[in-house]
Amino acid sequence: MDKFSIEGSKTLHGSVDISGSKNAALPIIAATILCNKPCTINNVPDLADIVTMLKLLENMGCQYSFSNNSLKIDCSKLQSTKAEYDLVRKMRASILVLGPLVTKYSQAIVSLPGGCAIGVRPVNLHIDALKAMGAKINIEQGYVHANAKKLKGAEIYFDTPTVTGTENIIMAATLADGKTTIYNAAKEPEVVDLANFLNKCGAKISGAGSSTIEIIGVDTLKGSEYEVMPDRIEAGTFMCIAHATRSSITINNAPLYCMHSIIDKIQEAGADIHIKNDNTVVVSHSKFLPVDIKTFVYPGFPTDMQAQFTAMLTLAQGTSIIEETIFENRFQHVAELNRMGANITISGNKAIVNGVKVLYGAPVMATDLRASASLVIAALAAENTTEVLRIYHLDRGYEFLDKKLQKLGAKIKRLPQ
Repeated sequence: MDKFSIEGSKTLHGSVDISGSKNAALPIIAATILCNKPCTINNVPDLADIVTMLKLLENMGCQYSFSNNSLKIDCSKLQSTKAEYDLVRKMRASILVLGPLVTKYSQAIVSLPGGCAIGVRPVNLHIDALKAMGAKINIEQGYVHANAKKLKGAEIYFDTPTVTGTENIIMAATLADGKTTIYNAAKEPEVVDLANFLNKCGAKISGAGSSTIEIIGVDTLKGSEYEVMPDRIEAGTFMCIAHATRSSITINNAPLYCMHSIIDKIQEAGADIHIKNDNTVVVSHSKFLPVDIKTFVYPGFPTDMQAQFTAMLTLAQGTSIIEETIFENRFQHVAELNRMGANITISGNKAIVNGVKVLYGAPVMATDLRASASLVIAALAAENTTEVLRIYHLDRGYEFLDKKLQKLGAKIKRLPQ
């Protein structure tokens, strides 16, 4: 287990390349189960969660090679349709194999998932939708047992938009009989990326990115080559780093088309953003203003950026109100930020962030993926040295973050804990 030692209060400069999106790559990798031929997926980030997903598929009989962010994978000859607990418990996204397995192989045994401790994230919406498509499902000893001779197209109504639920049902519907329509579907760009990949493989999906998605089932899917979209959350994290440290950073490959809510709030906080050549963003400090934020489903402000903004706004000149509407347990980073001199109080699902003039280095412990990023942001802006413990959470979602920060001039070291 490693930790970061970060010497803060350094001005950063230079450019950073944004990696492929973890939240887009994971469902696309799961979707290769549906393909009868090998696939090549490019711009796949080298992350712990990606490795976990690949091990999960390998355990079921998939063959792959992964190097230089290019994944060659062949899932055409699966030997098992069981996703074991030992791997699934590490990552909630493992539930994404449920839909592909049951629609292609008529059966699946998938452990109930684990992942970050940021609140309850039930899979009942996935299960109810598959039942509506004709699957027989039982939960026994922590495993979802699903069987269906052939899934049937259906009208699926989600009570609340669910990203993984939408993705699971899109994949299940690609090989189902007839038409499936998903109402109140998640609109996230990662859902669109999955649909684009599947369509390239021969699926018939329309409406991705809207609240209504239509899938016409086909008999088979071929293999294809596809490039994963850049990670909007990593890009937003580097914007927060730039503003918190009063720096100017050029951010390459940011998917600006799906980052409007993030960019709007960064600018509202006083940062200057200049777009060059449609794919480069320069963020530089001017003044530091408080901002009120309410997380919401896309295209609203993403919950995955809440912790990073909380850390950044600890240094704003005034009071910010941050309301978390997606997960009920996503302020675990607040206590650690307060250890560094922040002035944050929690009231229900709101964090009241009273800006302070300076943060101070301290030993802090990460509790989940985005909380880890928030502590790194605070450490980079703080005086003296901060130790961030349990950074294995960070390695789940940020590719070589320490190396990217070192390139920008940060004094950050990865050390054994």
